[in-house]
Amino acid sequence: MAKLGNRQRKTLVCSVCGEENYRTEKNVKHTTDRLELNRYCPRCKKHTLHKEKK
Repeated sequence: MAKLGNRQRKTLVCSVCGEENYRTEKNVKHTTDRLELNRYCPRCKKHTLHKEKK
């Protein structure tokens, strides 16, 4: 069985308005850089770039 310690929950923040919209899991051992995903922002009402919160 895989270790549970490598996966952590990360918050994604809209790069336009700064709203915290999504939470996702990430394997911090294999993916060391920050996540950047295009997601829908309900505040901006369009798809924008969401970055991992510090």
